[in-house]
Amino acid sequence: MAANTNFEKYKSDGSIGGNVLEWVDARFPATSMWKGHLSEYYAPKNFNFWYFFGSLALLVLVLQIVTGIFLVMHFKPDASLNAAGVPVAFASVEYIMRDVPWGWLIRYMHSTGASAFFIVVFLHMFRGMLYGSYRKPRELIWLFGVGIFLCLMGEAFFGYLLPWGQMSFWGAQVIVNLFSAIPLIGPDLSVWLRGDFVVGDATLNRFFSFHVIAMPLVLIGLVAAHILALHEVGSNNPDGVEIKKLKDENGHPLDGIPFHPYYTVKDIVGVVVFLMVFSCVVFFAPEGGGYFLEYNNFIPADPLKTPPHIAPVWYFTPFYSILRAMVWPILGLDAKFWGVVAMGASVVIFAFLPWLDRSPVKSIRYRGPIYKTFLTLFVICFVILGYLGTQPPSYWGEKVSQVCSLIYFGFFLLMPWYSKVDKYTPEPERVTMK
Repeated sequence: MAANTNFEKYKSDGSIGGNVLEWVDARFPATSMWKGHLSEYYAPKNFNFWYFFGSLALLVLVLQIVTGIFLVMHFKPDASLNAAGVPVAFASVEYIMRDVPWGWLIRYMHSTGASAFFIVVFLHMFRGMLYGSYRKPRELIWLFGVGIFLCLMGEAFFGYLLPWGQMSFWGAQVIVNLFSAIPLIGPDLSVWLRGDFVVGDATLNRFFSFHVIAMPLVLIGLVAAHILALHEVGSNNPDGVEIKKLKDENGHPLDGIPFHPYYTVKDIVGVVVFLMVFSCVVFFAPEGGGYFLEYNNFIPADPLKTPPHIAPVWYFTPFYSILRAMVWPILGLDAKFWGVVAMGASVVIFAFLPWLDRSPVKSIRYRGPIYKTFLTLFVICFVILGYLGTQPPSYWGEKVSQVCSLIYFGFFLLMPWYSKVDKYTPEPERVTMK
């Protein structure tokens, strides 16, 4: 509260800065936004390590936008060949890496940032599953978050084609062709996505427009809605206790503290640690062992030469494994169609978590062994599916991916039953500081 008092004193002290702030406040809600979202937004006082990843996701989003702006200054979305017989798009990436001052750093920050984005978002979503952050009254926050995840996947897919390397070209070819399996509209939908009958210059320009303009605008809007919805109902906490139930004489939650300065300072610690790890990867291992930047993508795209093994980037591979696990035609429709359906369902099903979970408690701290077992199996299967998606198809890989896919969907579809019958411990009245 001292920060607020000083803020008000500064505003009314007659100084030039105070007068400017007062003038701005009469025309724009600067002070009220500061209070509503930082200095007077009360968050639970028992946040732990898992609550770093929301702010880190916002940091990486800003990082991607800023580095993307500098890359767009030099990138040319042109699939035609230059005088050396190299695609112009591929050559422009090489130009950024070799000739633009600090271009290599901007490019590696952007490519590493894409993987970092998915890492922090996966961990952010996992925290929500740990502590039931999707439960009432936060269903809309969760739905906005799932929308962000879907938008992020689209953004990554469109951006993956732009370097016009071998894996970019053939990965886009495979993914776009999957849509042709949809009955009736599939072939026309594939042509519409490509902008042509084959992946070519029209596809590159179309994906460039989506990646640079359309998807970022949607993503920023969803992030803003996600934060506004969060600050409307308040943050969850590791105990799953609603801190707004108990307030002091001033109307402030007894178990809450102002987000600023307490959690802004705490988040700075997380940012520093993240940037240290991020910098190590950017400077010493930007390819990430071939997972962040595939080695085939350092070869110009060649429509006449197919790589021996085509796989998407690592953050798509769990869902790609689920697609490949479907090998049986059902109801007269081929396995390719059901694979696309299963892959789409594996992402969209997250949106139904608020209504699938019937447990009387939110946090895993007070749940019984059944939920903990199912969640552990889900995480293990997710990691296995991610690994198998990077490997060439094999008999045993197919069988393991089928079993893991069943467990993956079983976690969600059986949740109304096991979350209801599972033992639980009643939540405490006040938050704990474990």
